[in-house]
Amino acid sequence: MWPSPAPRLLAIQHEVRHHFGWSYQDDVSSASSLRDACNNHPEAERLGWSPRQRNETLQSVQQAILDAKSIVLVGAGVYAKSLERQWDDETVFIAADGAVGACLGRVNVACVVSDLDGEPYLSQAAQHGIPLVIHAHGDNLRAWSQCLNKWPATGGVPLVLTHQSDEIYEDMHNVGGFTDGDRAACFLAWLGVSKEKIRYVGFTTDRVGPWSGTTEPVRKLAKLKWMEQVLFLLDPSWKTRRIDAQ
Repeated sequence: MWPSPAPRLLAIQHEVRHHFGWSYQDDVSSASSLRDACNNHPEAERLGWSPRQRNETLQSVQQAILDAKSIVLVGAGVYAKSLERQWDDETVFIAADGAVGACLGRVNVACVVSDLDGEPYLSQAAQHGIPLVIHAHGDNLRAWSQCLNKWPATGGVPLVLTHQSDEIYEDMHNVGGFTDGDRAACFLAWLGVSKEKIRYVGFTTDRVGPWSGTTEPVRKLAKLKWMEQVLFLLDPSWKTRRIDAQ
């Protein structure tokens, strides 16, 4: 049985919805539809999308993360040169959405945490067989539908499904968080990773990162302020762990 995140991390999801005027029911509907689309896909077994296979993917990702000496979360504000350094062999990288584009060819990525607006880099990650922790919310139904339609042509991609509602599913998880960046940090906490093992690169709260994908700048900056709140809840000293801020 997978855990539940801290109540405060769930409560802030409702606060964010209220702030932006978004519908809770739309989040529930998107999550339920994404789950059904994977579970009932005619080639679910071949693609690795069945509930059993998604659970195996999650367990595999968790093991790789827990075995790592250090973990680097790569956010959309990353500059490629920040990744071009000598890393310890036991370092694991987790990319937030389109930031995987900066990682490809530079570092090995254990998984990508994404709400699927980071194309074309997500499909490039899929072609490399990198596990994708994909998220459903009220206004990305079209995005995940398009991805599920084109990824079978690559032979499938290892998936884990997340959502942001109070509903309970055995094969889809609310790990906490709101944006891809803070959801990635919540994902690590949910898996039992000590905050001392985590470093951040490309996590900015005052500018829209070059790997953010299609976004509206003013609204994105507002979202980043919420991201900062979530990261502070997880680790009040998280800013001291930013590699590219040193």
